[in-house]
Amino acid sequence: MIGRKIVTIGAVLVLCAALPAGARRAPALAVQKPSAEQLDPQLVGDLVAANRILAFQEIFEGYGHVSVRNARNPDRYLLSRSIAPGLVTPADVMEFDLESRPIAAGGRSLYSERFIHGEIYRSRPDVHAVVHNHAASILPFGITGVPLRPVYHMSSFVGTGVPVFDIRRAGGATDMLVSTSALGRELAATLGKGPAVLMRGHGATVVGASLPQVVGRTIYLDLNAKVQLQAMQLGGTITYLSPDEVEKILAGGEQGSYGRDWEFWRQQVMEK
Repeated sequence: MIGRKIVTIGAVLVLCAALPAGARRAPALAVQKPSAEQLDPQLVGDLVAANRILAFQEIFEGYGHVSVRNARNPDRYLLSRSIAPGLVTPADVMEFDLESRPIAAGGRSLYSERFIHGEIYRSRPDVHAVVHNHAASILPFGITGVPLRPVYHMSSFVGTGVPVFDIRRAGGATDMLVSTSALGRELAATLGKGPAVLMRGHGATVVGASLPQVVGRTIYLDLNAKVQLQAMQLGGTITYLSPDEVEKILAGGEQGSYGRDWEFWRQQVMEK
């Protein structure tokens, strides 16, 4: 008769069968671990920092998300599990393919709007980081027809304006969430080749060539919206940046891709 014994694996007790002498044991099944263990730790750390920076800057509250393309495999991207952004740790970071399927979910919950990220990465090879947020400053410009335009040099990337994605035109009456690949493709099409897209009654999505750039653009887009709204309330004529001014500012490297900002913001949230 085959006996039984208790084996401890980590903190888990497993009831095993003791095999008779000479019997062969079947090979153990490999257990797939969460993908963050195989990812570039620097990239994971920067993604954690980006989440915390945008929470500290009050762009994110309990909702919103930021992702980064996997430099080792451009057909995949990194995004945290569904959690308040200010609470993200390296252990929360997951890897997804461009269909927005997790490589190793490990039972963790997923953001329902991860398709925003997957479809933008699919359509824009130049994009290496994406932010989706619900900043209140942005909302008026997505529901009034008043265009969001650059009012100062730090938001020159806005260019001639930011397009508005109306999910009603793409999917009829919905819950306003971009929770399918089809809706993600429609959002990416509205974004086009630009740096940002507003989302009617929802928020905005911002893209960049790196995490520092997308975080910088997100923060300065929020500030631009606040300043533009304040200027409109004064009732005078607003002098926006001209196309020539925008071109010359961007020719200088768009604030050095926000490297100085990034260093300061990262220290604020990661080195306490």
